[in-house]
Amino acid sequence: MAKPIVLDQEWLERIATQVNGLEYGSVLITVHDGRVVQIDRTERKRFDAATAKTGQNGQQRQEPTNSSTDKLKAVNG
Repeated sequence: MAKPIVLDQEWLERIATQVNGLEYGSVLITVHDGRVVQIDRTERKRFDAATAKTGQNGQQRQEPTNSSTDKLKAVNG
């Protein structure tokens, strides 16, 4: 039978701290024997095409000029 999980105020605050400000991502709570033992936070950053071309401040970004020798090439392994 599964043990009921008891969360004291300290754990509730720790969980809230990890969730607050998280725009994209996940919070994983690990429980052993009915006790929270670990909190993992994975945060993702998403960029749309307009932001990637103009940058965060709205100014047009200068695209790097690459010669054919600067391009990455696939290596057959």
